[in-house]
Amino acid sequence: MDPATDIADLPGFYAIAQADPGRRAVVGPDGSVVSYGELLATVNQVSHGLRARGLRRGDVVAGVLRNGLDAVVMLMATGQIGLYYVPINWHLTDSEIAYILGDCDARIVVAGPEQAVPGAETGIGGLAEGQPTGPPGERSAGAVMWYTSGTTGFPKGVQRPLSDAEPEALTPLYTWFLGEVVDLRPGDGVHLVTSPMYHSAPCAHTQFALHLGHTVVIAPRFEPVAVLELIERYQVTNAMMVPTMFHRMLQLPGEVRAGYDVSSLRQVIHTGAACPVAVKQGIMDWWGPVLYEYYGSTESTIAFAVKPHDWLARPGTVGRPAPSFEVRILDDDGEELPPGEPGMIYIRSGLGTFEYRKDPAKTAASMRGDWYAPGDIGYLDKDGFLFLCDRRTDLIVSGGVNIYPAEIEAALLEHPAVADVAVIGVPDPEWGHNVVALVQPAEGVTPGPELTSELLEHCGPRIAKFKHPKVVEYRDQLPRTPTGKLSRAKVRQEYLDAL
Repeated sequence: MDPATDIADLPGFYAIAQADPGRRAVVGPDGSVVSYGELLATVNQVSHGLRARGLRRGDVVAGVLRNGLDAVVMLMATGQIGLYYVPINWHLTDSEIAYILGDCDARIVVAGPEQAVPGAETGIGGLAEGQPTGPPGERSAGAVMWYTSGTTGFPKGVQRPLSDAEPEALTPLYTWFLGEVVDLRPGDGVHLVTSPMYHSAPCAHTQFALHLGHTVVIAPRFEPVAVLELIERYQVTNAMMVPTMFHRMLQLPGEVRAGYDVSSLRQVIHTGAACPVAVKQGIMDWWGPVLYEYYGSTESTIAFAVKPHDWLARPGTVGRPAPSFEVRILDDDGEELPPGEPGMIYIRSGLGTFEYRKDPAKTAASMRGDWYAPGDIGYLDKDGFLFLCDRRTDLIVSGGVNIYPAEIEAALLEHPAVADVAVIGVPDPEWGHNVVALVQPAEGVTPGPELTSELLEHCGPRIAKFKHPKVVEYRDQLPRTPTGKLSRAKVRQEYLDAL
């Protein structure tokens, strides 16, 4: 690259790769390194290959791919020729994958060699073979269409309108937005991928790390020590993680934690699930004030964000509305609530709209006019900072009092004997619902009545007596997604089925 050229002046990945082809782009799970120039050449070949198969603007391509170079290439190749790209969770069953492929009308499916998907291309080789490495003509920005987790009913694709503009015309807006909410800037950053890229946040952060000129380092999987090794080896500056990862990190012995240099970290962004205050404080005590949090959803994108020092001044907040977003807290009658009063969260964005693919009824049900409801309960403080209580569907009403499971889980997670916990409401003829805690003990901890007494005593100074679990049971493992989400509906149903 010409020394006079600053990548901050270049509008994203495609331009950066042309100007500085030798720049390190991706370090794969196996440690292999690909430059920006090499990545762009392959991306262009796949874009040409998709066009050669007859795909045109607005068509859909799906990928059933593990984290790695193929997943990155598909993301960037579809992103410059106006296609929708659907990343699919490769952990799903054959029938679940088939449902998504049918619902999204995928014209082409690319799968890894480990996935037996009927009619799919095995990897990107067939698409790229024999195709030119130069840019395709008539370029326009594509979009990723993520399928929601489907905790109630079948998953649905979150579809946004496509633009006629080239990606270079749109990228500056999004890189500006990320700069505003999480202080990410173009330059020589190193981004660590710790979660599967079939989820929206890890996928989006991978894409925009490349638009910022950063190097993307892909961890083979999340293992606390392995992640610390990668941070030290590659001098990682930013990463996207989830609260369960922080909890596992903090369970490492002190001498192990002290053995790794994490001083390169500038932004560790977390989302996907509520983070207990003690866990977040513990990581900041270790890594410094580098934790950035945002709250949103696949549908709303980043709706609220909080930087480290604002969070330290207001522990527990998920921040104020991100640029272009507005918020309202409404009661069951649709009346706006004053600061401090919990209610349903509604948000409105100036960044554009979405719809659920093939489901206008579901789209309409999620909206109140042009305000979207993520389904969470929360309240605003007097300064406009949002505090989450819980999902509306997970609220426990016991003796006529609202109880938020996340608050009880956060208290129990502060105990060193607890590796994970899920709190659910179980029907009770007298109280309406009882609070039940399903606890996954930490390694080496023996569950039993003595531990139960210890946990209830631990809750004493932390949460009111009426919130204490009436029942504590133990589980070997609790079902969380790689992004840390727990389907309490699934856990509750499994518990009730076993009664």
